[in-house]
Amino acid sequence: MERLTLPPRGAAAVDEYLEYRRYKQHKTDLETIPQQRPIDLPCRVTGCQCRAYLYVPLNGSQPIRCRCKHFADQHSAAPGFMCNICSKCSGFHSCFTCACGQPAYAHDTVVETKQERLAQGKPVGQDVPYAAMGGLTGFSSLAEGYMRLDDSGIVGTSSQVSSLRRPEEDDMAFFERRYQERMKMEKAAKWKGKAPLPSATKPS
Repeated sequence: MERLTLPPRGAAAVDEYLEYRRYKQHKTDLETIPQQRPIDLPCRVTGCQCRAYLYVPLNGSQPIRCRCKHFADQHSAAPGFMCNICSKCSGFHSCFTCACGQPAYAHDTVVETKQERLAQGKPVGQDVPYAAMGGLTGFSSLAEGYMRLDDSGIVGTSSQVSSLRRPEEDDMAFFERRYQERMKMEKAAKWKGKAPLPSATKPS
């Protein structure tokens, strides 16, 4: 048997891919945008009881737990989300708090068009070159907004996005430059915190 070794952060990349694959088990390639709201993304898996795609956050690379201490995939996919392991659980309910400061149960999975989000003043990501990519412009699209290396959480028009990218840059050069800028800022902030404090001048 061949042994696989992963580079640093390699396991996290695998988790991000699996999160994307679960998302693609639902119908996301719509020929025409449905008129009804909310837009549902029905499941493509035969026999699955879920009604539509429902995002369950991760705590870093770890799945979150229900208050009954079991994971989301140990609960039924049918509405009600009853636990398959224990009988005391009344349905999946996690108190995990995300970066916005609100618990997971206070969030809803909403599918909106780019135009709808812009009209409401909500953030939009970059346009993607292939429809099969969905809303993903790279693995950083799966990260929470403040952790992204790209500008996919920005609010505004595409002209504002293009002003961040240099005309001669391809995707990799753009993301590498943004990464290097971020590393320099973090290093400068780290050194600033270690710098000795100026001595106070005593009044005479």
